[in-house]
Amino acid sequence: MSLAELICPAGTPAALRTAVDAGADAVYCGFQDATNARNFPGLNFTPDELAEAVTYAHARGTKVLLALNTYPPAGKVDLWRHAADTGARLGIDAFIVADMGVADYIARTYPGIRLHLSVQAAASSPEAIRYYCENFGVKRVVLPRILTIPEIRQIRREIPCEIETFIFGNHGLMVEGRCSLTNYLTGQSTNMDGVCSPASHVEYVRDADGSMSSQLAGFTIDRFGPQEMAGYPTICKGRYRAPHRPEGYYAFEEPVSLNLSRLLPELIEAGVHAFKIEGRQRSKSYVRGVVRAFRAAVDDIKAGREANIADLIALTEGQKQTQGAFETKKWR
Repeated sequence: MSLAELICPAGTPAALRTAVDAGADAVYCGFQDATNARNFPGLNFTPDELAEAVTYAHARGTKVLLALNTYPPAGKVDLWRHAADTGARLGIDAFIVADMGVADYIARTYPGIRLHLSVQAAASSPEAIRYYCENFGVKRVVLPRILTIPEIRQIRREIPCEIETFIFGNHGLMVEGRCSLTNYLTGQSTNMDGVCSPASHVEYVRDADGSMSSQLAGFTIDRFGPQEMAGYPTICKGRYRAPHRPEGYYAFEEPVSLNLSRLLPELIEAGVHAFKIEGRQRSKSYVRGVVRAFRAAVDDIKAGREANIADLIALTEGQKQTQGAFETKKWR
């Protein structure tokens, strides 16, 4: 297994083909149901579409990873087992899992297919990661976005599996696998229904002064001036008023984008096996631009050349970008 494998988003069959053609080493995708954490209308794959996608990707040397990265509610595990059965039958290369029960079913039923531990499992210590490796045969862990490079380097020394880290896209720092904010307002869970701020509950309202309010389930999440771009209303990235902050402030986290392009050499040196690009809800043009830019950057670094990261900086979502905890020398 070589370092710096490029793992790319595929929210639709067209996006998957785009990512493959742009140079992805592997693509990750999900079915059109609650078994994956991007369960939105218009996204994801039917079994027939995934069968065609696997054929297309494999013919071009690209692996297909199937995200079963949500948690089955009590008594409803059959949906996740059926998804695993279908993925195995279609020839996917690895399952991305979070729930122990799902991991156990796949490990016992399909021992020849790789298991990758989703960031949704929130396993950030060597002890937790080793538990999954020893009990379910996990071959790779996707680390939460709260770890510094020195911490990643130390974890790599203490675990028997590969490491995957996010390098570009959404910078959500709510503890992965444990967010219940959207369920509080909409009754649909990020972790069990696979949907954060479902589109059916989203509304944009134009105010009398020309500003725009974004609402979720009737609650105003943010308000934007006439010349501002209105963001999607997710509670954790909302701007709220309080008695001590009448002007409004980001109570949980500011909406910024993760961009680790400058840290690629350090991450490779730390022993990261795979770089993950977030963005299954993004357009084909976005996927094409980001994957091409990272493909060129990773290839340059591995060949000992200086990478051109200007294109990656330009592609950063939103107005602000961050390297998050990754650039911190010491966390806490």
